[in-house]
Amino acid sequence: MSFYFWIIPLSSLLALGFAWYFFKTMMKNSEGNDRMKEIAQYVREGAMAYLTRQYKVVGLVFLVLVVLLTILAYMGVQNPFVPVAFLTGGIFSGLCGYLGMKTATHASARTAHGASISLNKGLQVAFRSGAVMGLVVVGFALLDIAAWYFILNNWIYT
Repeated sequence: MSFYFWIIPLSSLLALGFAWYFFKTMMKNSEGNDRMKEIAQYVREGAMAYLTRQYKVVGLVFLVLVVLLTILAYMGVQNPFVPVAFLTGGIFSGLCGYLGMKTATHASARTAHGASISLNKGLQVAFRSGAVMGLVVVGFALLDIAAWYFILNNWIYT
């Protein structure tokens, strides 16, 4: 295994670390007055209800596709690792969606309150909150790909 390979998982962990840092930094900002906090809570509840409903539907489609890919792998039409890789990718994707929604719903009132203080403060909260989603997607994607490469290269196809 090349020294350069380890740059990939380390980069993914660095991206996830920055995402965590930006999330924690965003959460330290005030949500504003009581009315803003109340509205923000309603938005969070609605968004999580939507996400739960969406994940139920997507989960069924996902399950059907995993079964279909497993059947195709069993028939020898495709590599037997495809259903498992699809599964890990889907889990990471769902996790990214959850973390993105959680971040966005916590950031909305904080961004509005920050913008009422100054344009710079509002933009700072908004951009750092948006960066969380980008960094989480990149971090988990790199981590998943690096893990699959490591497993296949070192244990399966040696």
